Amino acid sequence: MRFLRNGFFVLISLLGLITHSVANPSFPNKPIKIIIGFPAGGPLDAHIRLLTDRLQTTLGQSVIIDYKAGAGGTVGAQFVAQAPADGYTLLLANTGTMVINPAIYNQLPYDTLKDFQPIARTAQQPLALIVNNEVPAQSLREFIDYIRRNPGKVNYGSAGNGGISHLVPEMLKQETKTFMVHIPYRGSAPAFMDLMAGQVQFMAESIPQAANYAKQGKLRALAVTSSKRNPALPDVPTVNETGVAKLEIVGFYGVLAPKNTPPDVVLKLSNAFKQTLESKEIQQKMVSQGADPAFLNAEDFSAFLKKEMPKWAVVVKQAGAKID
Repeated sequence: MRFLRNGFFVLISLLGLITHSVANPSFPNKPIKIIIGFPAGGPLDAHIRLLTDRLQTTLGQSVIIDYKAGAGGTVGAQFVAQAPADGYTLLLANTGTMVINPAIYNQLPYDTLKDFQPIARTAQQPLALIVNNEVPAQSLREFIDYIRRNPGKVNYGSAGNGGISHLVPEMLKQETKTFMVHIPYRGSAPAFMDLMAGQVQFMAESIPQAANYAKQGKLRALAVTSSKRNPALPDVPTVNETGVAKLEIVGFYGVLAPKNTPPDVVLKLSNAFKQTLESKEIQQKMVSQGADPAFLNAEDFSAFLKKEMPKWAVVVKQAGAKID
């Protein structure tokens, strides 16, 4: 009787192992989808497209980019938070989506630390403070003077409420005791179009895209928000250099999966991004565009997010930015 009972439990255990192996086939065995919470053509889009070819080679599967724009990246983040935790649906997010939104929105449909499994931080990058060519200012100091002479008549565009491109101008306003009207867009791409068309006069946006337009003469870069000048805009001073304000802000990009994604899947994805970002060619392209390759593995990226969230909560409070 004992033999039969033991045999029964052995059989159940074997069936469990078989079921587990069927439910968790070798990863990945189908295309991986990366969600971006902003429209195509923005900085996040340009960043992931720089990595996609090598990432596909490393993983042995296609990588599909999908856009779910809205509410400063919130729509895309919520979609991924609710997706199956199998590693096939990932989120490419930025500072705004992950650490500013939780501080600036009174109600947010996701919790950065509870609803996501960090995979890899991929880049860090400062922002450029830019104006359209119609603005009669060749420096940040001249632009601040221009705002003061035209109270309520200067508009700034952003990639959406709550993002870093919204918060940095608010910080600049507070530092310089000036006023600009915020015009939020559904991503950087449409905001850039209106900036160049003269519908808005000012933006604070990631350097790669800003530098590209500046080099084409489509807009003017007045300053960068890093502690040192950026290789993509070597002639443009830092905000601190201008003496107009004390402002040093560097954002990040990173990849996250839904919470409870299996550890072996997390490790494989993290290593794939590591290998991709170790490419000298990709590093050189990123630096020339204005971004710093800044890989962190899943564990370190998780620790990084935990440190960033309270820091940005303080920044948001000081800037007085809040969204219902």
